[in-house]
Amino acid sequence: MEKILNITGKAFFSIPFLAFGVRHFMHASDMAGMVPIPGGIFWIYLTGAAQLLFVISIWAGKYEKIASILCALMLIIFALSIQLPGSLKPETVMFSIVSLYKDLGLAGGALILAAYYSSKEKKEAV
Repeated sequence: MEKILNITGKAFFSIPFLAFGVRHFMHASDMAGMVPIPGGIFWIYLTGAAQLLFVISIWAGKYEKIASILCALMLIIFALSIQLPGSLKPETVMFSIVSLYKDLGLAGGALILAAYYSSKEKKEAV
């Protein structure tokens, strides 16, 4: 049962990152205006690659802890630099609030995953 839960959980958690990562490459120019710092399209490609590498890491079983921590950090940065400011504007409040909650929820899940892999490392070391 644990194996089924693990595979199902990995699938459900990684599908959004796979979709977001691919979307970053397919629609980079559309997203570049959302980036609050110079070099918009570069950051879109970089974060898209980071999301795809996170998915690969989880499924390959390599560097899961650090990948999960970095993914959570990226999502928290998104929440604070893009979604939170957008939630303060009347014209984007609904989309931004939902995205803020999504990013924070996924960041929390990534941190839980990092804790899981951290405890798994400790058990394997014994």
